[in-house]
Amino acid sequence: MIEKNVKTDFSAKVSEPVIGAGTFVHPLAAVIGNVILGSNVMVAPTACVRGDEGQPLYVGNDTNIQDGVVIHALETELDGKPVEKNLMEVEGKKYAVYVGNRISLAHQVQIHGPAVVMDDTFVGMKTLVFKSFVGKNCVIEPGVILMGVRVADGRYVPAGSVVKTQADADALPAITAEYPLKDMNKGVLHVNKALAKGYLAVEKK
Repeated sequence: MIEKNVKTDFSAKVSEPVIGAGTFVHPLAAVIGNVILGSNVMVAPTACVRGDEGQPLYVGNDTNIQDGVVIHALETELDGKPVEKNLMEVEGKKYAVYVGNRISLAHQVQIHGPAVVMDDTFVGMKTLVFKSFVGKNCVIEPGVILMGVRVADGRYVPAGSVVKTQADADALPAITAEYPLKDMNKGVLHVNKALAKGYLAVEKK
């Protein structure tokens, strides 16, 4: 389902999602409102990308949004004025949620804005990213909670971690050649790009 948002006191503009070339949104997924999806994105069944409160929600090229993923955000406007504390800046532009290029959001991940996840990062199953900034080339293992922190480039977050102080975020280990999940994202990206291409081809028949 791809549809416009409704007009409210925290969303004065009605927006239709922008869907890039080669992107597949499964009929059992929901993409609503002020959402920008890049090219070659796979949106799996039961995923929800809902840009009807905080907005815009941005998802970059070659990223996958797996089953049960929720991307949503706190309100970024109230009575026609921006709610700055609920916006995050990436390359000079402000977003409620920014998810970069070549990112895997595994099953049941929640990216709840204000939040940023930068390029080439893997976010493991049942993870919550809220009021946080995750750098490039990171691995967030399954079942993690990130709240109010900034994760530097090239770090991994061990499964089940709750990271809610900047000191804990700064102490996260760096990804090394020995780290067993260092290349996991590449395989997940390959699978989901192929799935998006395949489903689109079936849809066109």
